[in-house]
Amino acid sequence: MLERIESPQDLRGLSHEELHDLAEEIRDVLVESVSRTGGHLGPNLGVVELTLALHRVFDSPRDRLVFDTGHQSYVHKLVTGRRDFSGLRQRGGLSGYPSRAESEHDVVENSHASTAISWAAGIARGHALRGEDDRTTVAVIGDGALTGGMAWEALNSLADSEDRVVIVMNDNGRSYAPTIGGLARKLDGIRVDPRYEQFLGWGKRTFENRGRLRTFLYHTVMHGKRALKGLMTDQGLFEDLGLKYIGPIDGHSQNDLETALRQARDYGAPVLVHVLTQKGRGYEPAEQDDADRFHAVGRIHPETGLPIEQSRFGWTKVFADEMLKAGREREDIVALTAAMLAPVGLQPFAEEFPERVIDVGIAEQHAVTSAAGLAFAGMHPVVAVYATFLNRAFDQVLMDVALHKAGVTFMLDRAGITGDDGASHNGMWDMALLRHVPGLRLAAPRDEATLRTAFREALDVDDAPTVVRYPKGAIGDDIPALRQVGDLDVLAELGEGPAEVVVLGVGAMAPTAIEVAGKLAAEGRSVMAATATWVRPVPEGLLETLGDAELVVTVEDGLTDAGVGQEWAEFARLAGRTARWSHHGIPREFLDHASRAQIVERVGLDASAIAEKAEALLS
Repeated sequence: MLERIESPQDLRGLSHEELHDLAEEIRDVLVESVSRTGGHLGPNLGVVELTLALHRVFDSPRDRLVFDTGHQSYVHKLVTGRRDFSGLRQRGGLSGYPSRAESEHDVVENSHASTAISWAAGIARGHALRGEDDRTTVAVIGDGALTGGMAWEALNSLADSEDRVVIVMNDNGRSYAPTIGGLARKLDGIRVDPRYEQFLGWGKRTFENRGRLRTFLYHTVMHGKRALKGLMTDQGLFEDLGLKYIGPIDGHSQNDLETALRQARDYGAPVLVHVLTQKGRGYEPAEQDDADRFHAVGRIHPETGLPIEQSRFGWTKVFADEMLKAGREREDIVALTAAMLAPVGLQPFAEEFPERVIDVGIAEQHAVTSAAGLAFAGMHPVVAVYATFLNRAFDQVLMDVALHKAGVTFMLDRAGITGDDGASHNGMWDMALLRHVPGLRLAAPRDEATLRTAFREALDVDDAPTVVRYPKGAIGDDIPALRQVGDLDVLAELGEGPAEVVVLGVGAMAPTAIEVAGKLAAEGRSVMAATATWVRPVPEGLLETLGDAELVVTVEDGLTDAGVGQEWAEFARLAGRTARWSHHGIPREFLDHASRAQIVERVGLDASAIAEKAEALLS
């Protein structure tokens, strides 16, 4: 049936029996496709009926559908004519998130959470100002993303408007992991309210619908706005904001979903529709096992859900191990996470020291400022977060942590090029941003040994923020230093006599620096490759390391024109050094999704391209 669906209009003539068959087919396609490419499987399996209902009730793209985070947009892609998932998240294939370049039905490409309601509020107000009063804007946001403060800022603003906005809260009780905090407790209370007895089968691991929705007496409702107002009740925390509320709705009942969404659409003012779904629905491994394990998967065996290739020992595992060891030695260490306990490596620490872990939900700003408060109270907070998500809390790093000289350690996972998740997930901005923070110290370890050492050294700093950044994926063998010059480690010395070229590799790019040195040495050059674990402030011994080199080459997986290499070059020039510098990093642009290796080659960060440019400068 899916081959018959070229656009959302094709859904509207289907019977409910055909819709049921289509939903099952879509789930089969998702499992088959994502198992081959990797991607966000669980969130999409949970929103099949919801997505079909949205496209049957609303007229996309005239009515705008805004997906928060975008993890759950695969079904939307399928019913808007994008059925070829063979290249999902690969260069030239479909993005793992909504993409304006792919379809007029896509609006927001930013996969950072808690933004959809603000987008919808702005779009709806724009439509109203243009006199387009027949257009509705829909924000689809999960209960996990609703823990973000920005979502509540938007709700507060929307409640004071009459704009045509429908907020669909996709409540599966989880983000990457079970949703936590006061919001989660409130939603739990709504789920078990006796007025909504149709959800008697809701359990910890399974979802079973044992009844029909009777909340709004759908089959006896009179049409018209006046009747609709009588049906919409203010519920709990939404009442204080003045928002109309419908729900909870069985997120896997096509009839109930469409009836509720039509009511919300016809009301003509902001309405929140509370939809209960099951993450990973219809896929037995996800239903029988931990559904969060299937939030995002690599290549898996579709029958079992087991990975085709076992993950190698990675950077995150090293941090997780060292964090646990440090926690056993120091009672003042407290961990903070923004709804990503397991992905950033804090799960082992949380299991042993649950009282010393704070999961704030998707609220990075709150995490950072509360860490400053913890430091003031005599603790040493460790904020573990993906590098791309620290962007959301830069002001708090600057004004709450650095200004107050708070001893807070930031562990930035997935720093540098991450690749297949696309523009919003590359951790390429952190060094360029953080180099402007007074007093901040930044480490970029090159291997397991230097990651462990840098983390321990960061924990000893109690009067300034410290940052340790490391990439996504497997970790290679340790790279020993031949000798040390101040705070720099010399990794290779090739050729005869003093170094004509010095290649400085930052963090995970240290192996590339060694490879560049080898290629230049093969051309008869005298070359040194070196690195520093602590890259900011400028490491002691830099000038001595440079010596009388004619050319200095820097290699980093951050922005080229605002990064560590530029800062080191400026320092050398102010000291009177006249060597030429050649900086290699990531250009100031948003990178299309592709593998890390493909992006490295495209931006000229591979050893051959760097060596070729250096040789051209020397010649």
